[in-house]
Amino acid sequence: MLPVADGRGLLLGTALYSPSSQIALRMVSREAIGEQDWLKQLDARLRASIARRRPLLNEETNACRLCFSEADELPGLVADKYGHLVILQLLAKGLDSNAVRETCVRVLREELMPAAIVERPDPRVRELEGLAAPSSEPLWLAAQTSTASETQFRLNGLTFHFDPNAGQKTGAFLDQRSNYVAARNWAQQLGTTGHALDVCCYQGGFSLHLAEVCDQVTGIDASRTSLEVAERNLASNRERIKAEVDWVEGDAFQIMRDWSDAGQRFDSIVLDPPAFAKSLRAVEGALRGYKELNLRALKMLRPDGLLVTCSCSHHVGWKDLLGAVASAAADANRRVRLLERRGAALDHPVVLNLPETEYLKCLVLQVE
Repeated sequence: MLPVADGRGLLLGTALYSPSSQIALRMVSREAIGEQDWLKQLDARLRASIARRRPLLNEETNACRLCFSEADELPGLVADKYGHLVILQLLAKGLDSNAVRETCVRVLREELMPAAIVERPDPRVRELEGLAAPSSEPLWLAAQTSTASETQFRLNGLTFHFDPNAGQKTGAFLDQRSNYVAARNWAQQLGTTGHALDVCCYQGGFSLHLAEVCDQVTGIDASRTSLEVAERNLASNRERIKAEVDWVEGDAFQIMRDWSDAGQRFDSIVLDPPAFAKSLRAVEGALRGYKELNLRALKMLRPDGLLVTCSCSHHVGWKDLLGAVASAAADANRRVRLLERRGAALDHPVVLNLPETEYLKCLVLQVE
């Protein structure tokens, strides 16, 4: 930890210091504080963060993001709850200490009484920050006979399988939770419940929600492992889902080109690709990718079809995404009506003076 001053020598506050990172300083206080004060602050802020999420948890949803880094005044700290399991990520060098881990574990145990707490590093961030490799053992287990290797959690009444040692992010995507429901509800409201397509479906989040109201759903993803989990998720929800669901492994761009050229048609399409622009330099190429995917989707949608198109690239703003979709609509000669603009679920709060917290963008569109 370091005190931070401006050019005149006036104190700005205290920051976590990362000597290897492109973000050398992460402010945690407007005052000069030492380690013990920082740990007390960490304790209080993490408890407040958890308290803000409690209203989001219920019988139908027992998973959410508990702490969202800077958005909860804890830069570099991410904690996700999946049922009885909590995944902790420490993504800044200044957090890489036994004292920080012990504080987080104590707060999480006292507030949530989980069965296990596991630390899962982000390999890319770990390299950039120069972080030590964490232990492969759980930070805490409620009982020696319990395991943290696999669990299940519920989102919107559906059951999902989860492996804390595999998958993207901390293992699953929680930020799309409310958008899953929106896609399902809009398909039902518009009557586009025939054949739905979920592009870059990962483990079937949008697919399974659409399958609650659609007759047939097809999910595309490049990862065989993700599709195997999606099939397990489908099997776990068969009492709620009567739709015919099939999974297609392959490159989304190639499959979309082939199917659109062949005249394939769908009533609803969801586009949820990975972040195409992880830096400002990648934005131009990313916009070409977004336009291409949306162009193919627009060519395959039946009249008055539903298109839900997403971007999780922070560097691609609303204006950029809208422009890419509008350009695709012009090329496809389709009239597109904007029904709704959406973002991440409430457990991923947006702080207005921290634009980085607004990364997920979701457009709900009717295509005439």
